Amino acid sequence: MKPMDEFEQHLESKGIQTKILEGVFTVSHTPEEIEKLKHAPAVPGVEDIFLQRWSPRAFADKDVSSDDLKKIFEAARWAASSYNEQPWRFFLGRRGDATYQKIFDVLVEFNQGWAKSAPVLILSVASKKFSQSGSPNYHALHDTGAATANLALQATALGLHTHSMAGYDHGKARRAFDVSPDYDMGAVTALGYFGDPAQLHDQMRSNEEAPRQRRPLSEFVLANWDKPAL
Repeated sequence: MKPMDEFEQHLESKGIQTKILEGVFTVSHTPEEIEKLKHAPAVPGVEDIFLQRWSPRAFADKDVSSDDLKKIFEAARWAASSYNEQPWRFFLGRRGDATYQKIFDVLVEFNQGWAKSAPVLILSVASKKFSQSGSPNYHALHDTGAATANLALQATALGLHTHSMAGYDHGKARRAFDVSPDYDMGAVTALGYFGDPAQLHDQMRSNEEAPRQRRPLSEFVLANWDKPAL
């Protein structure tokens, strides 16, 4: 954990005003300030788009254009996949249409509480077999995740945000969309413009306004199981 003065300096380096009132550390947050706060520290040689992507729960009441959606899914289309199988399929729901409602209805209550503000909901599934041979594709969900990552990064480039979630009823979703047993269920992704965290409940709002953290490279880039490679 950073000392308070270092943490305060981190926030102020992002242009966020802080103050101490009666021993309580407070931060005046606007959506614009939170956007800055959530951006990871600059890393020489790493493209900004990777550092600016994050997953909010507060979305603005603003629709996403069909033109932007085409760009986002075009980015997903060009993801890498085993044998170029492209096992992913995406169900795209826009607020007010039947697909959106079906996706929303399968979310767990916690996720429904915040995802209702997102103008777009996406459900991913992955084919478990290679189309040419019929043999099992054990990496289909991995590749669908890669396509989803492309989707998220393109959304970030367009000034949008995504938040993927595992909390939904897989069986209900499979039935709602008549998904074949030959497909694995993936994730649901909310998509939209960042909104005002004040619309969230206390704990979610607190998480929304907290700086992001990541493990150091030494914990996940390994030469052997207990030996860092970098």
